Amino acid sequence: MKIERICFYVEDAKQWRDWFVKVMGFMAIASSHNSHTQTEIIRSGAIVFSLSSPLTQSSPVANYLKQHPPGVADVSFTVANLAAILTKVEKYGGTILTPIQKQGDRLCSQIQSKIGITHTLFSAREKPSFSNHHPVFFEAIDHVVFNVETGQLKKIINWYKAVFGFECQQTFNIQTARSGLLSQVMVHPESGIKIPINEPTSINSQIQEFLNENNGSGVQHIALKTHQILHKIAKLRAAGVNFLDVPLTYYRQLRSQSENLLLSEQEFTLLEQQKILIDRQSSLQENMPFLLQIFTKPIFSRPTFFFEFIERHYQAEGFGEGNFRALFEAIEREQIERESKKIEQK
Repeated sequence: MKIERICFYVEDAKQWRDWFVKVMGFMAIASSHNSHTQTEIIRSGAIVFSLSSPLTQSSPVANYLKQHPPGVADVSFTVANLAAILTKVEKYGGTILTPIQKQGDRLCSQIQSKIGITHTLFSAREKPSFSNHHPVFFEAIDHVVFNVETGQLKKIINWYKAVFGFECQQTFNIQTARSGLLSQVMVHPESGIKIPINEPTSINSQIQEFLNENNGSGVQHIALKTHQILHKIAKLRAAGVNFLDVPLTYYRQLRSQSENLLLSEQEFTLLEQQKILIDRQSSLQENMPFLLQIFTKPIFSRPTFFFEFIERHYQAEGFGEGNFRALFEAIEREQIERESKKIEQK
């Protein structure tokens, strides 16, 4: 099982295709339309995004955008046994939106989870897809994060375990003086696909703000794997990408632990300048696993979907609670700023 593609529903597919190509380093690989919908396909490494926008009000994209802001409408998977997955959907709940049908040389079907997240499922390819010789800015999808309503977390965890065979990895219970969240990281034992799932633990949680703005559960962010993250983030900043701020206190605290991070002072200073988070993982290995992370601000007009960029070193696998908290606090600061602006405008 692997992620086949991520489908975004947006107001102008060509405009967002150009943004991903010019700003994010993707390559445009296909374009299509019918009487109702325009779709652009873009790629970077193993990452494939489809961007669809309505040409008429009869488009399913138009209907989606009446209910939700622009964002991820579908997370598509390649599965080994499509019929078996559909049998499990019928057994454990969810909805089969389209029965099995032929698409090119493969079979596909679309389902909806118990909380309304849509997945198009594809049978495996007999032959690998084309080779991408375009310079790769991002290599693969590291993880996809879902936000769900209060009380739904346990139900959706059990659903992904029963239907797709995901297993529980890490659990996070993050609380600040203002709000909190509960998160369960799900990982697929064969492919390593990671799906962290969040639910709010307070009415003013940033997760609840997402649910309010999105009109329900959905994809909060996608993490893209990269290498040479310092160079890549500098280029993205120069191209106009806005990132969440990280306070200097975060780096002051880490500096006292820098001997365990195996980073030189120069490397640490450069990471601080680019506001990149650093997470080490305790290990008996000679080279201690660590990861570097940074998060954009929401890319659309509403405070919903954003990107994460991540670089893993020495087989770093999970997510550190320190960085998880730092992200939560950074988004919370943005949330407080938005609320203050709303009050000023009244």
